[in-house]
Amino acid sequence: MKKHTLLSVMTAAMLALSCTENKSEEPSFWLGADISWATEMESEGHKFYNSEGEEMECTALMKELGLNAVRLRVWVDPSAHGNWCNKEDLLVKCLRAKALDMEILVDFHYSDWWADPAKQNIPASWSGHSYEQMKEDLAAHTVEVLQYLKDNGVCPKWIQVGNETRNGFLWSVKSNEHGWPVLDEDGNTTITESMGHAERNPEQYAGLFAAGYDACKSVFPESIVMVHLDNGFDKDLYDWNLGVLKAGGAKWDMIGMSLYPYWAMDGGFRDDAETTITDCIENIRHVSEKFGCDVMIVETGFLVDESRPEILEEGRRQLARVIRESINETGGRCKGVFYWEPECKPSQYKLGAFTEDGRPTVIMDAFSDWTE
Repeated sequence: MKKHTLLSVMTAAMLALSCTENKSEEPSFWLGADISWATEMESEGHKFYNSEGEEMECTALMKELGLNAVRLRVWVDPSAHGNWCNKEDLLVKCLRAKALDMEILVDFHYSDWWADPAKQNIPASWSGHSYEQMKEDLAAHTVEVLQYLKDNGVCPKWIQVGNETRNGFLWSVKSNEHGWPVLDEDGNTTITESMGHAERNPEQYAGLFAAGYDACKSVFPESIVMVHLDNGFDKDLYDWNLGVLKAGGAKWDMIGMSLYPYWAMDGGFRDDAETTITDCIENIRHVSEKFGCDVMIVETGFLVDESRPEILEEGRRQLARVIRESINETGGRCKGVFYWEPECKPSQYKLGAFTEDGRPTVIMDAFSDWTE
């Protein structure tokens, strides 16, 4: 055997071992954060500090704050948006988490930029493709990203097939030159291309999801593959959407939920934060029993207003309640709670959990004092 071939085999074996090595003792509950913005913020000169005022790298700071997992999004071709959250940027952040012995949740958006309930824009390079071709596109992209991680010794514990797919995924809306949806005079978006819309194309939504699930398992058979919906308090949404997937023959290992009491009230879905949290905990019990799987809250967040300490304390209290009840009142079915982009500036996103100058607010204390 040639020397370079032997080295390649040895390297591959070492990387495979790093993916299968036994950890000392796995936590019974995961406390995490989506910190996908971290590298972009660093590039802009933003710094992060712990409560002692010491500058720290963002992932290491999350570890110091009591978190044991991170969630990281990946877009198909974000070249028009600085290439942030492409597979290379994803790997940088994954390697930081791996070095700190933190588990990783990879969040596939299946879009060139943001995918959420209001838009699930088909990647430009997939637009106009047939249903069968788009299944191949989705599977190929999923395998490419995951194999790239695997080749570099990164093995995600969880993988999301789509992001907040309440209306399915791979359907496009009329957008402006910056990529944001253009609303009509009634405040609605206009769908311009529909392939996997849950209401318009239910069978294709299920088929595309199944293609993603199979692609994930082909690279990481032990990883937990997740379906992720928003409005975790909305039992009817979960019954309907997951019913569409099930009827179409799709399967998943875990259900991911977003829970934002602030947005639930702002959107008129609920009258108060406490009811929103109560309904979400009840829904976790409901869907875990109905669909026979575990659940995680993969996105949550609370209002930051540095001028009003009582607002920050209320956010800490609500987050502590979410964690506490997820652990104690779901029959062990809820496996974790992840905060969405806590490190961002309030001027960037008002439901983060840090100050404008990069320090954790009292909200982050909930990850260590959730029993109170």
